[in-house]
Amino acid sequence: MDRYTVISSDCHAGLPPEQYREYVDPQYREVFDVALPIQIEKVKEATRKFLVADINHEWRKGRDDALSGAWDHDQRCKVLDADGIAGEVIFPDGITEMNMPPFGAGISLPTEEIVPDLQWAGARAHNRWIAEFCQMAPERRAGVAIVPALWNVGEAVKEVKWARQHGLKSVLLPVCWGKQAAYHHPKYDPLWAECQEQDLVINFHSGAAPMEDYADHLGMMGIYISEVAWWNARPLTFMIWGGVFERFPRLKVAVTEGTSIWAPELNELWDFRYEVTHFSSKLGDYRSHLSMKPSEYFKRNIFLGSSCMPRKEADMRHEIGVKNMMWGSDYPHPEGTWPYTREQMHETFDGLPEDELADMLGLNAARVYGFDVDKLAPIVARIGPEKSTFRLGAA
Repeated sequence: MDRYTVISSDCHAGLPPEQYREYVDPQYREVFDVALPIQIEKVKEATRKFLVADINHEWRKGRDDALSGAWDHDQRCKVLDADGIAGEVIFPDGITEMNMPPFGAGISLPTEEIVPDLQWAGARAHNRWIAEFCQMAPERRAGVAIVPALWNVGEAVKEVKWARQHGLKSVLLPVCWGKQAAYHHPKYDPLWAECQEQDLVINFHSGAAPMEDYADHLGMMGIYISEVAWWNARPLTFMIWGGVFERFPRLKVAVTEGTSIWAPELNELWDFRYEVTHFSSKLGDYRSHLSMKPSEYFKRNIFLGSSCMPRKEADMRHEIGVKNMMWGSDYPHPEGTWPYTREQMHETFDGLPEDELADMLGLNAARVYGFDVDKLAPIVARIGPEKSTFRLGAA
């Protein structure tokens, strides 16, 4: 087939906030009614704080129908078809469509000013809905279950089992753990074991970053966008040095929408600390529990949802790892590629070898998240971007 199988490793969906009520456990619905207007106001405040309110308003003009694909099955299929996207990994949504899950169960999964039982209730409400949504096009959609694992690992294990039973392909864990145990703590081993057993991908998605020290001052957003990728990748350091991938060699972790440009330098730092130890010998043995270099765990177990991948990252693909990179459109967010996805694909990928481009555009994501490429083939034949148009010299 002279068309690429395109799978977006980063898309978002969520209900209009009031519609989550029917998915919330009955005992929490009165609290939901009280919390809903507070949540809506906080989301509006966030749009102002993150300087996106005016930009989002302008960007939305004339696009309301297409943007309703954030929760509408038919509209979503139209958008993805027009973009040439056959499959997608679907995360919860947030401030741009005002449709984050209730009770602090949004993509950032905060730990401050949170009632754990309520955050769990909000997560489960979203998981119930996204499972239904994915079943409307199961060959095309890999849903991500929200799992606030910091509060209760036993509940997290149960939610992983539930997610697999209901067709979801991945779990979203908090990037920042605040005062809770970090991911090198052995208490999380049952969760890692269950994710490995169920073949569910563990996801860390960009968004969360502590902002208390620099909020509402000049430079706030520059500081945030500089640091947020670091926070998104930080769990990897804990998991690698904590031996998580040594004990659970089939575990798959994806770091999404946090750029990929940091990967070569961070791998070099990890390996330097692993191999060059004379200056830290006084610290004792901190590596004998690892049978491989950190970069080798990265190559085997860690994958990058390289959303809206720029040409620079595509050119660095061998340093980053061609088999580790997964393109994403970030629909329906204004910082994503839609509605200019096909044009941006060419800006990023023209002239690259076909086998490498096929991996980054979709085949890596298919392997990681378990898409059936044979079931996607009829869709690809209808909408997939033609390989010939990416070759150098193509008209």
